[in-house]
Amino acid sequence: MSKIEDKVQKWLSDEGFFRQKVSDDNTNFHFMINYPEGHALDVIQPKGKKDLVVIGCATNISPEHQSKIKMLKNTKRESFMWDFRFLLNNQFVDFQLQHPDNVLQSFVITDEIYEDGLSKDRLISTVKKIFRAKLQGIWKIQKEFGVYDESEKNSQPDSMYV
Repeated sequence: MSKIEDKVQKWLSDEGFFRQKVSDDNTNFHFMINYPEGHALDVIQPKGKKDLVVIGCATNISPEHQSKIKMLKNTKRESFMWDFRFLLNNQFVDFQLQHPDNVLQSFVITDEIYEDGLSKDRLISTVKKIFRAKLQGIWKIQKEFGVYDESEKNSQPDSMYV
């Protein structure tokens, strides 16, 4: 274990966020965390980047929401995607959108901390920032296309989100 890995794991554990270490050939280390409880985020150090920690999460859009997006006219779908981009960009995070034909299927939000700026305060603040950006995206989708009762599904809890 590297010094950075030890520190990051300890800080995440101290705050009750640490869930598990994930085996991942593309990283020096990969931690799955809970923040808040029931929401999975990733804290990784990519292979070959010994001075970098990346915090991120992926969100899959539910089939119900994708179906509602598909029903929109092309101009409305395009307008929704631009609004979604601006919303995430205002959160000061990096993001990737998967949206063939302007039908949002998933989004990934990340932020980076380099070793010279890595502190417990910065790590925990960044975890919270990533979650808030994810929440903004979820709320935008729910505001536009409705909220579905997750208890009616026979799948894992929080199934709209990864």
